[in-house]
Amino acid sequence: MLQSVLRSAGHGPSELSTIFARNIRRLRFRAGLTPEMLAQLAGTDVATLQQMESGQGEPTLALAWKLATALGVPFAALMAEHAAGGTVVTRKDRAKTVVSADLGLASRALFPFDEETGVEFYELKLAPHHCETSRPHAAGTREMLHIAEGALEVVVGREPPYRVNKGDTIQFPADLPHSYRNLSAMPATAYLVMTYQ
Repeated sequence: MLQSVLRSAGHGPSELSTIFARNIRRLRFRAGLTPEMLAQLAGTDVATLQQMESGQGEPTLALAWKLATALGVPFAALMAEHAAGGTVVTRKDRAKTVVSADLGLASRALFPFDEETGVEFYELKLAPHHCETSRPHAAGTREMLHIAEGALEVVVGREPPYRVNKGDTIQFPADLPHSYRNLSAMPATAYLVMTYQ
């Protein structure tokens, strides 16, 4: 099920990798960083960064978060198409989906990032028993997670784990390390709203 997300299996760069490459280059130049400087800030190697900037590699969730944090931008800024203002319709088959390296988590952007409000909205699909760990996001970032299917265990910083079931919602400071774990043998679906200070 999760294997059906965007991946270019030898068919040339995907639309996502092309957009990601353009945004990484633009944001790196705007920040006045060389590829070596950005790679060091993001904790990755220069070859991987150059592969992403050339559009030859598919970004994973972990790498996208590292780069967004290093650049000091919201995650969605790396996948934004910069559409003109006004009404925007995002068709399901055109939505950008990013997956974790092990294909355990697929994240699909539902609404484009809004710079005025500092809000982004995602659909998350977690494979059975998958655990996804996230490093702290930018200071002041909050996550609001609604569980649509299944049950998750959410750990935030040093707090005890929270079990959130279908229909439950949890809000927490995402500028702390946090993780989600699917507690069932079935895929879980959650909707994530992220706000930036």
